[in-house]
Amino acid sequence: MPRERPREERHREERPRARPREERDRSEREPERDRRDREPEERDRREREPEPERDRSEPEPERPRTRRPALVARDAARSAAHHVQGLTGRAPEGVTSLERTEDGWTIGIEVVETHRIPDSTDLLAEYQVELDDSGELVSYRRTERYYRGRAENRT
Repeated sequence: MPRERPREERHREERPRARPREERDRSEREPERDRRDREPEERDRREREPEPERDRSEPEPERPRTRRPALVARDAARSAAHHVQGLTGRAPEGVTSLERTEDGWTIGIEVVETHRIPDSTDLLAEYQVELDDSGELVSYRRTERYYRGRAENRT
């Protein structure tokens, strides 16, 4: 009758043997090394292949010029608020208006000019800021001053 092996021995045989760390590291780096080894070969092959000849009499097709994207509304408002803060020394309260023009943007920025107690009596001002397409300041002016608590009576 064959002798039955103790439990520990059976367990050891069933488990796959772990590879040493050096061996694992090397095998993980192999694909990267293979790729690096192939790159010079591919580059050499491309350099050796002649380019297809082009008819020199035909003008080269014009590539569309990549125009820098125009300033989007959110960025225009941020830029205007930044300019107003830099010029007045006061933090902007909010954006009151935003309009796209031919040359850029016209933005209304609200600023607290004087803090009072209660807050409803704070003195606010609205600045109209004009920016070009790249977000640079073209002009700014204070268009209105009013108390925070007053009702709007614009028509």
